[in-house]
Amino acid sequence: MSVKTLSRPQLPDPRTTPTVDQMGIEERVARIKTRSIKKEAKVAGMKLALSIIDLTTLEGQDTPGKVRQLCYKAMHLHDSYPGLPTVAAVCVYPTLVRAAKKALEGSKVKVASVATAFPSGQAPKAVKLADTRFAVNEGADEIDMVISRGHFHSGDHAFVFDEIAAIKEACGDARLKVILETGELGTYDKVRLASDIAIAAGADFIKTSTGKINPAATMEVTLVMLHAIRDHYLRTGKMIAMKPAGGIRKSKEALHYLMMVKEELGEEWLDPHWFRFGASSLANDILMQLEKERTGRYQSADYFSID
Repeated sequence: MSVKTLSRPQLPDPRTTPTVDQMGIEERVARIKTRSIKKEAKVAGMKLALSIIDLTTLEGQDTPGKVRQLCYKAMHLHDSYPGLPTVAAVCVYPTLVRAAKKALEGSKVKVASVATAFPSGQAPKAVKLADTRFAVNEGADEIDMVISRGHFHSGDHAFVFDEIAAIKEACGDARLKVILETGELGTYDKVRLASDIAIAAGADFIKTSTGKINPAATMEVTLVMLHAIRDHYLRTGKMIAMKPAGGIRKSKEALHYLMMVKEELGEEWLDPHWFRFGASSLANDILMQLEKERTGRYQSADYFSID
């Protein structure tokens, strides 16, 4: 297959953005949800899922102490279970990046930070740029930004595109995750258009949700976004990462997401660099399931920290 390379970023034309087959998307996801994974493959899948989680705390009452505790968990998921990976990243507000960076020193766990007036995105561009630069200067490896949904819904797609491009420039060497807040977009066609805009503007990741709006991540909207990533890769040869976030709590659900990613994009994407879960409570469920596979007994949730 020949690969074409675009000479410069271009704003996608809504008139040429593919229309999403809603029935096809929903039927595909329904089939995936009927599958199960057993024994060794299940254990391997759950360990992979642990390694691609972004442990997250995004509350107004967050403190450096809470962040340090979360960072310890990120590096020591279950010390009595040998051979477990660390998670991929810890995600915090910009003012707590420095505390997270220090707590994770010497580990491979990344520090991610939400920016750009998370979760609403309702702030002037200058404020969003300053928010981003502050987080990067504090040591953030990754920035999670939210798009301006008001401008998107009003049809001002150029504003959304230009804002993402400006934030990407402000990130410097930090990777940029662009949150579409799919629960506010309304249709699969809008999810596809927003995905194409984010990718064209320079997103390293496209991400479903802030976790503050319902519905958050679903397999259906994730599949639409995976198709945008696949089509971009087929056109340009450039891989874009994906992050479903919010509402993913059970290991079985995580395994279904991993099946979908493998089948739609390929095994190359089954890696923390290219796929993440934004789901802190998921880690505890996976740990309980791994203990069940190892010992034949479920452990109480009381044995695991509350994130």
